[in-house]
Amino acid sequence: MEDSWRPAGSLMGSLVRAVLVMVLLDPALLTQEHQDLSTMEPLPRLNMKFDPWKMKLTWDCKENTTAIQCGISDEENGPVTKKVKENECHCIFQNSIIHKGSKLLVKVNINQSQIREELIFTNAGENDTAAQNVSCSIYNADFMNCTWAKGRAAPGDVQYFFHIQDFKRGREIECPHYVEDAGIHVGCHLEGASGFSSNIYILVNGTSRTKGIQFFDDVLLLHRIEVYNPPSNITIHCNKSHCLIQWQKPRSRLNLSNREFQYQLDIHRQNSMEHSDHQLVEVSGDLENKYNFPSPQPAARHTVQIRTTNSRLLHWGAWSPPAEFGSEERAPSLAHVYVLVVLGTLVGVQMLCCLLKRLVGRPVPQIKDKWTGGHLTDDEIIWEKCTPAEGKGDHEEVLTVEAVGESMSRV
Repeated sequence: MEDSWRPAGSLMGSLVRAVLVMVLLDPALLTQEHQDLSTMEPLPRLNMKFDPWKMKLTWDCKENTTAIQCGISDEENGPVTKKVKENECHCIFQNSIIHKGSKLLVKVNINQSQIREELIFTNAGENDTAAQNVSCSIYNADFMNCTWAKGRAAPGDVQYFFHIQDFKRGREIECPHYVEDAGIHVGCHLEGASGFSSNIYILVNGTSRTKGIQFFDDVLLLHRIEVYNPPSNITIHCNKSHCLIQWQKPRSRLNLSNREFQYQLDIHRQNSMEHSDHQLVEVSGDLENKYNFPSPQPAARHTVQIRTTNSRLLHWGAWSPPAEFGSEERAPSLAHVYVLVVLGTLVGVQMLCCLLKRLVGRPVPQIKDKWTGGHLTDDEIIWEKCTPAEGKGDHEEVLTVEAVGESMSRV
């Protein structure tokens, strides 16, 4: 039984091997397999490239390629996607801030297959070498100042450069006037801010021979950084019941309507230390740039100062010079009182001295004795009522009174 099973198994094994050899060596089958393998081509790469200065992402445009979407994701703004126009192979991200790194992506259709590719962008250079505390402001409508500080890890030979990109108007500007500290650029002053669009892209990059320097970038909304001057042409007119304070709106980078402004008035009564005599009043710009201050006659002397801000931001500018209004009569100060007291005291003392001088200098009656040379006796008294008349010298007329009884006894 066992011997008959073995030849049959051997025969079946031989037949299977023969069939396999025939299948593997069949040219037709080999050609079909080769054709199937040739149709499985690798997916094409888009060769994405990113220009951080122009914020432009590009990729290769191939035949039968239709772009669907591009996008960018950064820490400041999060993910942002854009629809790609037909036959375009680029995207521009104008309001992106990428100094902390970003991720870019593209989606395309190729031969009815969708391809998605990503590109990671990093800020080359060592950490903490970029400019820090970057701040910008616009003043006098047309001037712009920007300042920054040296990075904590920046080397001593670092040098920074400031650039502006106005995407809407196609302007690229490098700082024309740098502010330096120990030879390092730490600020920029430029003119012509009124020619910018509503928002601009700024870039502060740096160079060094010893370290790679990272860059700092930001997008500035110019209406947020503009500081308005104080109002001009402040006038005050008073009547019996109130004082009308009027002014003109300050010059701004854009021609804004009155309602875009907000004003604050600081009204202070002169020579008064009471809190109630110091008022802060806010006035909306749509009230025709005027304010009625109740001030019945006689109006005390007051001063007013005014400052301006954007009604949506409340970022106040500088105060105007004080403008005075009210009565011309000013309350006397303590210094004036002291002067009057001193003068009154001096006048009183002088009058008292004159009075005493007259009393002390008046002649006193004197008694003279013709025989005793001035020694008084009971018999003779001479009264000098006044000074002798001019020209009479010391001549005196003496009236002698003699007792007759006493004279006779002596005889």
